[in-house]
Amino acid sequence: MKLLNHLFLNNKKWAKSVEAMDKGFFKRLAKQQSPEYLWIGCSDSRVSANEIVGLSSGELFVHRNVANVIDHTDFNCLSVLQYAAEVLKVKHIIVCGHYGCGGVKTVLGNHKHGFIDNWLSNIKDIYHRHEEKFKPLKTEVERIDFLCELNVVEQVKNVCHTTIIQDAWDRGQELAVHGWIYGINNGLLKDLNACISAKNQIHEIYQVNK
Repeated sequence: MKLLNHLFLNNKKWAKSVEAMDKGFFKRLAKQQSPEYLWIGCSDSRVSANEIVGLSSGELFVHRNVANVIDHTDFNCLSVLQYAAEVLKVKHIIVCGHYGCGGVKTVLGNHKHGFIDNWLSNIKDIYHRHEEKFKPLKTEVERIDFLCELNVVEQVKNVCHTTIIQDAWDRGQELAVHGWIYGINNGLLKDLNACISAKNQIHEIYQVNK
């Protein structure tokens, strides 16, 4: 007995409707994957990468985790970065957070949540570095949303600090890393103007030379 039979039924309806709108879509899709974009986003179920930017299957390579963190000890994320940069040759990496992120909200409290606290310690470091900037903010929502933005900006830097991305730039590869944030309450993206497209745009202490 299939406990999730309704999902299989939904899948059949979806596949049928896609094929009806675009004959041969799945056959073409099976032959290649050549996206120009890597999306690094939050695991939140309300943030669907392809739908947000209006791209169909095969056009967006995606990695998601809690609070869109790029940790230099996370082999999963680093493997995605390497495959995207070296094999797929993506031209754009988009780090996209979202306002009201539950992971970020957790950071601003001192309650124990278990193993996830270790993962989110990266964002606690961000708060600690920018603590003075939070003092003028009046409400918890303002503090959470501001930290959501800061987190995206810092994670863009973390992407660029990896040897993977710097190797791509050293090869002369066209590659830009962007920082965006998504508003679940209105469905709109905001560019945080945190784009980095060359090694000389990051602090020299992080630059790894040949």
